[in-house]
Amino acid sequence: MDKNQVAALLAGAGGRVSGEEMSRALGVTRAAVWKEMEALRREGWPIESSPRKGYRLAGPPPALSGAYISAQLPPDSLFSGKVLVEPVVDSTNTRLKAMAAAGAPEGTALIAEEQTGGRGTHGRSFQSPRGDGLYLSVLLRPRGVRLEDLLTLTGWVGAAARQAVERACGAPARIKWLNDLYLNGKKLCGILTELSFLGESGEPDYVVAGMGINMNQTAETFQAQGLGDIATSLALEGFPVERNHLAVCLLSALDQMTRDFPDRRADYLADYRAHCVTLGRRVSFQGPEGTRTGTASGVDGSFALLVSGDDGREHTVNSGTVTML
Repeated sequence: MDKNQVAALLAGAGGRVSGEEMSRALGVTRAAVWKEMEALRREGWPIESSPRKGYRLAGPPPALSGAYISAQLPPDSLFSGKVLVEPVVDSTNTRLKAMAAAGAPEGTALIAEEQTGGRGTHGRSFQSPRGDGLYLSVLLRPRGVRLEDLLTLTGWVGAAARQAVERACGAPARIKWLNDLYLNGKKLCGILTELSFLGESGEPDYVVAGMGINMNQTAETFQAQGLGDIATSLALEGFPVERNHLAVCLLSALDQMTRDFPDRRADYLADYRAHCVTLGRRVSFQGPEGTRTGTASGVDGSFALLVSGDDGREHTVNSGTVTML
C-alpha cells in the first residue's frame, strides 16, 4: 500500500470516506492510512478530516496526479487506472513508444511535468517547460481497422483535442491543418501521431498520439523563447484551467474518439471542417515540383487539404508543412 492507492480512493469517493472504510478496502490498518494521508497533506493535497465524518478531498492536488486523474474518469474508460505521471522525460511520445514495444497495454497514458526533448512534426523541437503546459501521450492498439482509416487518425485526434479544450475552459480553439490548435491566431497546441507496424507481417501494431498544450506561459516566456509572435497559452488568452482537469477532459474526449473510430468519420470531419482556421486562407505548401501557393478550399474525406493553386490546378495535400500566408 502506498499514498497513490490512498489518493485514488480519496479522489474517487465523491465525498467523505472514513479511515475504517479505506483501511478495509486496502487491507491495512487505520494508522497506515493516516500515515499516507499525512504524506499527501505534506505535498499540498487539500484534505479535510473530521473524527466522525472521515476524510474529504476539497479540491484538485497541487501537481499532476495519475491517481487523481484516473479517479475522475468513468470506470469503463479506456484510460482508467492506466494514467502515469513522470516529473521529467525526454519526450512522452518517445517514452511511450518504448513502453508499447515492451508490451504496455492499450490505453496507457503518459503525462510529464516537463520534457527535455519534446518533439513535433518533421523533427521539430517542442518547448516543454515545467508547469507551463500539459504534455500527454496515449497508446492505442486498433485492431481490425483498415490502414487507410488509421492514416486519418491525426485528424480525429485534432478534433477531439479541440473539443476537450473547449469543454475544459471554454477556449474557442481552432484547428490549423493538419495537427495544430490555434487560439486567437497563435499556436496553442501541437499534436504528433506516430504509427508503428509489426516487423514480420507489416500489420499495424500500435499508435502513439501525443500533444503539448500551452497553459500557463506568459508573454515574457514566449518572447524569451523567440515565439512571441506565433505562440500563446490558455492563461495568456484569459482561459486559465487546472492541469488535472484539462487532462481528464482530454482523456475523456480521446476515449470517446476510440469508441467512435472509424465508423463516425463523417461527424469528426464535420467538426474538423467547421473549426479549421486554414480554410479560406492563402497558403504555401510543398508539392512534387517545389513550393506552391494557393487558397485552401476544403478538407476531403481523408482529412487531406484541398488547395486551389495559383497555377490554376487543384491540389490535394496529404502531408508536409502548410504555411498560412
